[in-house]
Amino acid sequence: METLTLFELNERVHEAIAEGLPDEYWVRAEMSSVSVNAAGHCYIELVQKHPSGAGMVAKARATIWRGRFCMLKPYFEQATGQAFTAGISVQLLVTVEFHGLYGLSFVVEDIDPTYTLGEMAGRRREILLRLEHEGTIGLNKELPMPLVPRRVAVISSETAAGYGDFCHQLATNAYGFAFSLGLFPAVMQGDAVEPTVISALDAIAAEAERWDVVVIIRGGGAASDLVGFDTYLLAANCAQFPLPVLTGIGHERDATVLDAVAHTSVKTPTAAAEFLISRMAEAAARLGHLAESLAAAVTTRVAAAAQHLQGLTLRLPAAFALRRADAAHALTLRRQRLQAAAGTLVAGHRHRLEVAATVLAGASPDVVLRRGYSITYAADGHAVRSAARLREGDVLHTRFAEGEAYSIVKPCNEQIP
Repeated sequence: METLTLFELNERVHEAIAEGLPDEYWVRAEMSSVSVNAAGHCYIELVQKHPSGAGMVAKARATIWRGRFCMLKPYFEQATGQAFTAGISVQLLVTVEFHGLYGLSFVVEDIDPTYTLGEMAGRRREILLRLEHEGTIGLNKELPMPLVPRRVAVISSETAAGYGDFCHQLATNAYGFAFSLGLFPAVMQGDAVEPTVISALDAIAAEAERWDVVVIIRGGGAASDLVGFDTYLLAANCAQFPLPVLTGIGHERDATVLDAVAHTSVKTPTAAAEFLISRMAEAAARLGHLAESLAAAVTTRVAAAAQHLQGLTLRLPAAFALRRADAAHALTLRRQRLQAAAGTLVAGHRHRLEVAATVLAGASPDVVLRRGYSITYAADGHAVRSAARLREGDVLHTRFAEGEAYSIVKPCNEQIP
């Protein structure tokens, strides 16, 4: 068995690779790390993950020398709108090299941005499909946009030019509408976009009754700065937010995932301000139309009432005369009815008096005496109705129909002479 030094073995490996892999190869991988040294050379660590996501199945180093990197980086970022940074999938044209000191590595000669674009679009599609499957993708769009979106919660960087443009546009609107703004600061590019924007949304949700609408804005810049708006967590928070979300993220290329789930998406912060102003103008125009309709309706009603009143005025004398004649006729009828009723009442009472007089006449003592009766009075003048009242020696006075007589009370067993 041949014994070699390490250098000799490395030389044979170098020669074998140079002979066995002499061509350029397109390699697809994910960049797990990207660094640029002081000389301008770019060093990349490429990895391939297991389809299940459990660990890696391959890893290698790659180098883009300074002269090549100065051309490939701006070309890639302009074509994809994606920063050349770790965490993205790329397709690289490489040559395979083996160095005795540094080992196996790939030297990058070219890059295919269309592959990365496809990967990015695929990731966006996956997020949107996931939200659609969860039933949340269109929730924010279903919220009613207020007719008067005057109270505006703004998520932006306080120092961003886009935020200043937005505020200026609202403050100088031609209609003089007054807006109430509240800034909830967040980072508008890079990896901090997702956590800071979600934190701002949470702060607004805690006082949702104070706001009519949420506006997320950032000014223009490299499209590669917008990757932070293409995340599932940010999109899910926005889609399920209890207030309408308006996005004005300054870019002209494909919409971000956040734009897709927001209630309304426009291209720039200035356009977002114009949207709010136009919404207020529509409400003002509608109010003006209603005011005109109300004024016209009131004028019509007043004219109709005046015409009706004039008609009543013309009919009043005749109506009054008719009412007066009716009243006189009614009074005559009442007088006649009263007289008839009074005559009936008097006749009834007269009849009852005549009957009573007849009864009284029939009960007169004279009439009773003429029938053969007599009336005996005691000494006190009262009629004697019972013998038990009488005493021996009482003088009695008896009246007859014709004449009268006096008698003295005797015991019943004593003979009267």
